[in-house]
Amino acid sequence: MTQINIQPVSDIVRAASTLMDRTGGFEVHDKGTRENIVTSSDLAVQHFLTEQLRLHYPEIGFLCEEEDLNDISGHEAVWVIDPIDGTANYARGNENCCISVALVERGEPILGVVYSPWRDELYTAEKGKGAFCNGMPIHVSDRPFEQGLLFTAMSTYRKDLSKKCSDIIYDLYMECNDVRRTGSAAVELSLMAAGFAELYFEIRLMPWDYVAAGLILTEAGGAVCDFEGKAPSPFKPSMFIAANTKESCQRILDTIHKHLDKLPY
Repeated sequence: MTQINIQPVSDIVRAASTLMDRTGGFEVHDKGTRENIVTSSDLAVQHFLTEQLRLHYPEIGFLCEEEDLNDISGHEAVWVIDPIDGTANYARGNENCCISVALVERGEPILGVVYSPWRDELYTAEKGKGAFCNGMPIHVSDRPFEQGLLFTAMSTYRKDLSKKCSDIIYDLYMECNDVRRTGSAAVELSLMAAGFAELYFEIRLMPWDYVAAGLILTEAGGAVCDFEGKAPSPFKPSMFIAANTKESCQRILDTIHKHLDKLPY
């Protein structure tokens, strides 16, 4: 496969962000439930990204959130894309939303770009090359678990899992500093990479929510894992656990295992 330079990918992502409208000039539809929505901007951004990336890298497949775009079979490398992570925020004019693009090769994330346009924060990482925000190196904090801020959520699209989530979150909350929730996994993981929080737990995430930002976090010195303590799948839903250190990541996992002996989905 041709070597991918992160700069043109970042340029394409920045260009796609111009299709995100802060004036409310977009349509909003649900995708089967009131919690799961899509806007015309999501579709426009995804169409632009896939068109431009396919033009420059025609041999690479796609796994995208919208329109069930799943073209991974037979491809050595795949783009994993969330055109707008935090659509519910975006639809309300909330700045906690972003474009997330990852490149996965032979099942391993090797490039990640997360752009938060209304903050003008471009987070990038390539495997083995560190993590950056607007070109400046970033690193996770060195705060211990007890001083950590926990990003988490209550399984918005699977509310039947919310009781399990709340029990786990309660135990973690009693041991850490406090809890935060922005409504965008990719934004939260990127903020962790830059040292603004230390802990993360979601019982079920889709790969386009975490693949790019997960690479950015690990390249910034953090740790991620799934329910089994392994690398989360880049191609299917996963429990997603992350922290600024491996020890804190394991501590979150140990707490989860007190409540769950297997994945509840």
